[in-house]
Amino acid sequence: MATPGSVTPEAPFDPSQPPVIEGFSPTVYKDAETFKEKFLRKTRENPMVPLGCLGTVAALAYGLFCFHRGQSQRSQLMMRTRIVAQGFTVAAILMGLAASAMKPRH
Repeated sequence: MATPGSVTPEAPFDPSQPPVIEGFSPTVYKDAETFKEKFLRKTRENPMVPLGCLGTVAALAYGLFCFHRGQSQRSQLMMRTRIVAQGFTVAAILMGLAASAMKPRH
Protein backbone atom coordinates (compact mmCIF):
# COMPACT_ATOMS: atom_id res chain seq x y z
CA MET A 1 0.00 0.00 0.00
CA ALA A 2 1.38 3.39 -0.99
CA THR A 3 1.82 6.11 1.57
CA PRO A 4 -0.44 9.17 1.20
CA GLY A 5 2.43 11.47 0.08
CA SER A 6 4.04 9.15 -2.49
CA VAL A 7 3.52 9.57 -6.20
CA THR A 8 3.90 6.73 -8.64
CA PRO A 9 4.76 7.98 -12.13
CA GLU A 10 2.78 6.53 -15.00
CA ALA A 11 5.68 6.84 -17.46
CA PRO A 12 9.36 7.49 -16.89
CA PHE A 13 10.37 11.13 -17.04
CA ASP A 14 12.57 12.05 -20.01
CA PRO A 15 14.31 15.43 -19.39
CA SER A 16 15.28 15.77 -23.05
CA GLN A 17 11.61 16.06 -24.05
CA PRO A 18 9.17 18.78 -22.97
CA PRO A 19 6.39 17.62 -20.68
CA VAL A 20 3.05 16.81 -22.25
CA ILE A 21 0.36 19.07 -20.84
CA GLU A 22 -3.18 18.47 -22.00
CA GLY A 23 -4.57 21.43 -23.95
CA PHE A 24 -1.22 23.27 -24.09
CA SER A 25 0.84 23.75 -27.23
CA PRO A 26 4.30 25.22 -26.60
CA THR A 27 4.25 27.10 -29.90
CA VAL A 28 1.49 28.34 -32.15
CA TYR A 29 3.76 28.15 -35.20
CA LYS A 30 4.36 24.98 -37.16
CA ASP A 31 8.06 25.67 -37.64
CA ALA A 32 10.39 27.31 -35.16
CA GLU A 33 11.13 30.93 -36.06
CA THR A 34 14.66 32.15 -36.48
CA PHE A 35 15.74 35.33 -34.70
CA LYS A 36 15.55 37.30 -37.97
CA GLU A 37 12.05 36.04 -38.80
CA LYS A 38 10.79 36.85 -35.32
CA PHE A 39 12.40 40.31 -35.39
CA LEU A 40 10.80 41.10 -38.76
CA ARG A 41 7.39 39.82 -37.63
CA LYS A 42 7.49 41.86 -34.43
CA THR A 43 8.65 44.94 -36.36
CA ARG A 44 5.73 44.58 -38.77
CA GLU A 45 3.31 44.18 -35.84
CA ASN A 46 4.55 47.33 -34.04
CA PRO A 47 6.94 49.46 -36.15
CA MET A 48 7.08 52.31 -33.61
CA VAL A 49 9.15 50.34 -31.08
CA PRO A 50 12.25 49.96 -33.31
CA LEU A 51 11.93 53.61 -34.34
CA GLY A 52 11.85 54.66 -30.70
CA CYS A 53 14.86 52.47 -29.95
CA LEU A 54 16.80 53.98 -32.85
CA GLY A 55 15.88 57.49 -31.69
CA THR A 56 17.01 56.67 -28.16
CA VAL A 57 20.35 55.30 -29.33
CA ALA A 58 20.91 58.22 -31.72
CA ALA A 59 20.19 60.82 -29.02
CA LEU A 60 22.42 58.99 -26.54
CA ALA A 61 25.31 58.64 -29.00
CA TYR A 62 25.14 62.27 -30.11
CA GLY A 63 24.78 63.45 -26.52
CA LEU A 64 27.86 61.50 -25.47
CA PHE A 65 29.76 62.87 -28.48
CA CYS A 66 28.83 66.42 -27.51
CA PHE A 67 29.81 65.74 -23.91
CA HIS A 68 33.19 64.47 -25.07
CA ARG A 69 33.73 67.64 -27.14
CA GLY A 70 32.80 69.87 -24.18
CA GLN A 71 29.47 71.12 -25.54
CA SER A 72 27.60 70.78 -22.26
CA GLN A 73 24.45 72.66 -23.33
CA ARG A 74 23.94 70.48 -26.40
CA SER A 75 24.80 67.35 -24.40
CA GLN A 76 22.11 68.20 -21.82
CA LEU A 77 19.60 68.80 -24.62
CA MET A 78 20.40 65.43 -26.15
CA MET A 79 20.05 63.64 -22.81
CA ARG A 80 16.61 65.20 -22.42
CA THR A 81 15.80 64.16 -25.98
CA ARG A 82 16.89 60.62 -25.08
CA ILE A 83 14.41 60.59 -22.18
CA VAL A 84 11.61 61.69 -24.52
CA ALA A 85 12.59 58.96 -27.02
CA GLN A 86 12.60 56.37 -24.24
CA GLY A 87 9.14 57.51 -23.17
CA PHE A 88 7.96 57.22 -26.76
CA THR A 89 9.34 53.68 -26.93
CA VAL A 90 7.64 52.63 -23.69
CA ALA A 91 4.35 54.17 -24.87
CA ALA A 92 4.68 52.30 -28.19
CA ILE A 93 5.24 49.02 -26.33
CA LEU A 94 2.19 49.62 -24.12
CA MET A 95 0.02 50.57 -27.09
CA GLY A 96 1.15 47.42 -28.91
CA LEU A 97 0.29 45.30 -25.87
CA ALA A 98 -3.13 46.93 -25.62
CA ALA A 99 -3.79 46.41 -29.33
CA SER A 100 -2.78 42.76 -29.18
CA ALA A 101 -4.88 42.21 -26.06
CA MET A 102 -7.97 43.58 -27.80
CA LYS A 103 -7.35 41.57 -30.99
CA PRO A 104 -9.67 38.55 -31.23
CA ARG A 105 -7.95 35.18 -30.92
CA HIS A 106 -8.38 32.60 -33.70
